[in-house]
Parts: sequence; structure tokens; C-alpha cells
Amino acid sequence: MRHQQSDSDASYSMDLSDLSRRVIIVTGGNTGIGYSTVQHLARHGAKVYMAARNEEKAKAAINQLHKEGLSPGNGEVVWLKLDLSDPRNAKKAAEDFIAKEKRLDVLVNNAALLVTPYSVTRDGISDIMMVNHVSPFVLTMSLLPLMRETAKQSGSDVRIVNVSSELQAKGGIRFRNREDFNDEHASSLFPAASRYARTKLANMLFTNELQRRFDAEGIPIIALSLHPGSVDTGGNQAWIARTPSIVRFIFGTFGRFFFIPPDRGSYASVFAAGAPVVRAEPEKYKAAYLTPKARIGKPPSQQATNANLAKELWETTERIVKEIGV
Repeated sequence: MRHQQSDSDASYSMDLSDLSRRVIIVTGGNTGIGYSTVQHLARHGAKVYMAARNEEKAKAAINQLHKEGLSPGNGEVVWLKLDLSDPRNAKKAAEDFIAKEKRLDVLVNNAALLVTPYSVTRDGISDIMMVNHVSPFVLTMSLLPLMRETAKQSGSDVRIVNVSSELQAKGGIRFRNREDFNDEHASSLFPAASRYARTKLANMLFTNELQRRFDAEGIPIIALSLHPGSVDTGGNQAWIARTPSIVRFIFGTFGRFFFIPPDRGSYASVFAAGAPVVRAEPEKYKAAYLTPKARIGKPPSQQATNANLAKELWETTERIVKEIGV
């Protein structure tokens, strides 16, 4: 990953190894951070599945990638239908992928709802918790058998990358039941942001519990989480449009100081997915939390490293998924 930018951007420069013969899934890959992640990985030779809900938008994004060029690596980009609003569809996407491919080297769980009004899915789970945690959990667990088999192959380098955030819930958060999953955070100063922060804490707890289980079973899969930075994406712009006028004025006037472009916002994701040093130093990067410039950082919430809370989240998610019938 090479950026031809000013000296002030030099810290974003990174070389990736040849990713040819690697098969990668990036969820939400048709826009924003996901699009740039797909682009960089494909340009280094990977076959990348752009997992997205809308076929028309996904194929338009793939056409744009080809117009912008995939050389020098000339990897391949393929659409994979994925709708995270329903965990049944997440499972179906995994089944469709497994029917097509004999390996999966990297899964990047990038897609997410941002700050949205409160609503509940037909399964009785808040939509942001469903899209940001429950369905990615189902997708990951459904793909794990293939990833385990890939990890057994000589020279394999299998990774799971969960895009979290520095905005993580702090203090007194539990994941015991549906009520905890559906907490509206009505007493919060900004309930929508608090609900988002709950899901981003869940992303990191899920990552840590995944790694604990891999290590316990002696499976050489590396799981990482990361904060991409404050990125100028369509989702962020939609959130700003719903804020009070003074907030819109501040972001409209000084937005360039708040946000980085998606190309830079994908840096930590691309590093986590393909940088050779991650495999070369596995004990350093297992369950690591990466900052926007791919440095290992301190978890934003003390609860993110709570092993009991991670186990609670895992077990409750499994129970809810079973109740839904997935």
C-alpha cells in the first residue's frame, strides 16, 4: 500500500507482500473505508469478495475499481450478496461463498450502521446491534470451518479483522440478555451515539474471545480489531445531516480537521489484513487493537479487556441466534 502524498502523510506509507492466491472477504466493500480496503488488497493480487447488499451498487463499485486500475497486482473483485439486517442472510452469504471457494484467508468485518434512530428488527433485536454484531457473528462462525481448514495448509496466514471504533461504551455495560442488547440508552446525552458505542465494544469483545478460543485450540488464526479514524464517508455525512444546525455548521466549516479521506481510513484495515509483520509477530498482534496508523493502542474502554464480559457476550449471542432459528 503506497501513497504518493506529502511528507506529512509519510506515516501512512506501507508495503504489502504479494497477496496473490489469497482469498479475502470485505463486508460493506462497495463504499467508503470498505471500498478502499478492497482496492488496496486487490491491487496486491488478492481475490476479494465485496460483500454488499445491493447488487447494482456493488457492481457499479467493481466497475469503478477497474476504471481506477487494479495493477500492479491485478487481483480479482467479486460481488457476494450480504444483508446484515437479517442473520439468516448472513448465514446464506457464508454458504454461498463456501460453495464457490475452497479457502478463505482473511475476513474483514467492516460493514456497520453508524448513528441511527432506534428501531428493532423482526427478530426483536435492535437494528444497530443486529447489523454491527449479531449478523457479523453469524457470518464469522459460519465461515470458520473453511478458515480452520485453510489455516491447516502449509504457509497459510489466516486472519479475522473486526472494524471497531475508539467510541466504545464505558462503565456498567452488560450483555446478559435481549434487554441488554436492546438498551436504548435513553438517559444518555446522545442516545444514538451510546447505542453505537455499545456495538463497537461488542466488536472488540468478540475479537478477544475469538482469539482466546483459537489459542486454546491451537488454531493459528489471528484476530484483530481496530479504529479506522474519523473518516469522511457517506455514513458519517448522513449522521451529520441529522445533528443540530450548530453541529452541522461546525463540521461544514471545519470538517477537514475532523475527518480523513477513506483511503487513509482503510490503512489499519489493510495492514491488519495483509501486512507481513502481523504473521511474523503473532504474539504481538493476536487480539491487538490497532489505531488509525496501525499502531497497537490501548483499548478505548476498560471493559473491552474483560474476559468475563466477552464470554457473556458470546454465550448470549449464541443463545439469541439459536432462538431466532439460525
